[in-house]
Amino acid sequence: MSTQVVSDANKTALIQELTAEHRRLDDQVRELERRVALSPAEQVEYSRLKKRKLLTKDRLARLR
Repeated sequence: MSTQVVSDANKTALIQELTAEHRRLDDQVRELERRVALSPAEQVEYSRLKKRKLLTKDRLARLR
């Protein structure tokens, strides 16, 4: 069995990348939330964004 070792520099870079991704997803979610009504396609996109945002947050939590 092999163990993957993440160096501090790689870990920091990954945390920064995931943080930026989380912010970007949050901005997109907020943009959709500002709308009065969402089309069916926008509702699907909203759900997809929320799920990706949560997965990104979970990955960040595991790294910290």
